[in-house]
Amino acid sequence: MYIPIWPGNAKTNGATWDGKGTNFALFSENATAVELCLFDSKDQETRIPLTEVENFVWHGYVPGIAPGQRYGFRVHGPFAPNEGHRFNPHKLLIDPYAKALDGEIGYGEEIFGYRWEDPELDLGYSELDDAHLVPKAVVVDESFDWEDDQPLDIPQHETIIYEMHVRGFTKLHPDIPEELRGTYAGLGHPAAIAYLQSLGITAVELMPVHHFLSQPGHLVDKGLRNYWGYDSIGYFAPQYNYSADPTPGNQVREFKEMVKALHAGGIEVILDVVYNHTGEGNHCGPTLSLRGIDNASYYRLVEDDRRYYMDFTGCGNSLNVSHPQVLKLIMDSLRYWVLEMHVDGFRFDLASALARELYEVNSLAAFFDIIHQDPVLSNVKLIAEPWDVGEGGYQVGKFPLLWSEWNGKYRDTVRDFWRGEDSSLAEFAYRLTGSSDLYEDNGRQPHASINFVTAHDGFTLNDLVSYNEKHNEENGEDNNDGESHNRSWNCGEEGETDDPDILELRNRQRRNFLVTLMLSQGVPMMVSGDELGRTQKGNNNAYCQDNEISWLDWDLPKSNATLLDFTRQLIYFRRQHPIFRRRKWFQGQAIHGSGVNDLGWFNPDGGEMTEEQWNAGYAKAIAVFLNGEEIPARGPQGERVMDDSFILLFNAHYEEIEFLLPEGLQARHWQVIIDTKESLLLPEGPYYSGNQPILTEARSVIVMQMR
Repeated sequence: MYIPIWPGNAKTNGATWDGKGTNFALFSENATAVELCLFDSKDQETRIPLTEVENFVWHGYVPGIAPGQRYGFRVHGPFAPNEGHRFNPHKLLIDPYAKALDGEIGYGEEIFGYRWEDPELDLGYSELDDAHLVPKAVVVDESFDWEDDQPLDIPQHETIIYEMHVRGFTKLHPDIPEELRGTYAGLGHPAAIAYLQSLGITAVELMPVHHFLSQPGHLVDKGLRNYWGYDSIGYFAPQYNYSADPTPGNQVREFKEMVKALHAGGIEVILDVVYNHTGEGNHCGPTLSLRGIDNASYYRLVEDDRRYYMDFTGCGNSLNVSHPQVLKLIMDSLRYWVLEMHVDGFRFDLASALARELYEVNSLAAFFDIIHQDPVLSNVKLIAEPWDVGEGGYQVGKFPLLWSEWNGKYRDTVRDFWRGEDSSLAEFAYRLTGSSDLYEDNGRQPHASINFVTAHDGFTLNDLVSYNEKHNEENGEDNNDGESHNRSWNCGEEGETDDPDILELRNRQRRNFLVTLMLSQGVPMMVSGDELGRTQKGNNNAYCQDNEISWLDWDLPKSNATLLDFTRQLIYFRRQHPIFRRRKWFQGQAIHGSGVNDLGWFNPDGGEMTEEQWNAGYAKAIAVFLNGEEIPARGPQGERVMDDSFILLFNAHYEEIEFLLPEGLQARHWQVIIDTKESLLLPEGPYYSGNQPILTEARSVIVMQMR
């Protein structure tokens, strides 16, 4: 079948429909030939050579090609793994700029560029064709009626993040129609949005929605799937099987409808993005896209043995971010999701890997410089997971201006404090007040700290207080996967129990963690389902569990329904009081000291903390005074920001402790608003003044408001 092709242009990578036809363009610096492969409704393939090349971009325009057309590429060049080249035209390749794919990647020997039976593994050349296993890219019509949708632009210090999985959140939701569960349309359904609004969060952070490799071989053999999605294979295409309508390309429209609905509900959308590696894995992985397009350009290869990949991610490969085209791919993808899909920000998985221009992590790497000056990306929320698995990869506190960070030190410190581990109160105080020791010196503000106690990776909140050890047996790796040092405490018995004392302690510990999180300076992030008491039965690495282990269970026992009410009240309390979400640091460089009038630290007898108490690991109790009349930042119209004043009493000791009010605060009346020995906030709590002792339950928090 003859199909005419015109020269087209190299300006825009991928497939660009103009109403009359489609321009196709693909970058490959080392290819010797590129074929555009068009597929009809019966999967019959027509190959069209792209003979025009400009700046290593192979391009051509095909008149009459319209949205819905499915396509891929075959790229010719040397198959010389020892030199870093893995071209193989027997492999249909996914366009890195594809806006949609028509299905999932099938698993089989055909998708590998080498012969399985070859004794040298990846050095052998495979002539098996894999077009029947590789999803086709889809030409899409990007027009969409956004109506009056605009960025919500919620200030960072007012943000409350809810990390969630599109499928897991909606899969069992009883008020979402069954045909929409597990999809973008399900998350955009009024029932889902009403729940998020009632919870009080301001942003959802979606676990990966870039099209990913969902059936890697090591999981297929065990009857499992890649549920989390941290194996991207298409940085522009929304994950196909999260769409309620299987029509190729529909996932783009459905994703936009979801964002539009969330924005209308006052909720921002942040994407968890994985630009540090792809699902093609190491030298023994499949050839699906970048590996076959131009392996030596797109990936970091070992300098003295280019058969192998530099692996800063633990996933087999690392993108070569020092290459201009790789930087362009990432930046084009980011801008696309902001400008075309209207998302509000990004959380960058293993972001330290993106900063590696050579081997060392450099916070001034080209990637960060480009984002800093970009007029689009410099105005959205940018969140780093500030570590990777390479040497020197732990970079908490070292990212540049504009960036917030998942604060791993916050997580570790708060967990240690509440499980009674010996650690200094000074460290706890830094975390509670925004981690100025990490973020103040380079000009950032408290909202640079994304505070979290739990995340998708690790124990849920319920499991954090119910298990000492991980229980990942169902992952099929003999419980060897996942973190072994969880800083968890089972409160006296491993796993499920009927012991009422242990259950009460666990409930109190859950409330302790939530109160600490929501009343800390910085941006709180909670993981979906923690407010429901969700359990993964001790599995702290449920990346492959696309089942009830990971899905939210909406059928709540009474204790968990009460936890949900407590969480809602707590979030509302935070949002009502600007003292807990200050834009600027507390006064002074030191976290403690005399003469600081907006913040005070006291020991249980009401005296100021001594140096010994700050640094003694055995000290487990502290009182914090927050002065609502001394908030330095102005409001959006320049008005003075005023709030009530509060005293927070933290007792992580295994026995109850009596606190006394500091001498300078005894003349005022203080009402208990929160006491974590109670299951709900206290609108009519007791009052204290003078030298009345305030009894705090073992392992509990009391919050008192000045009246």
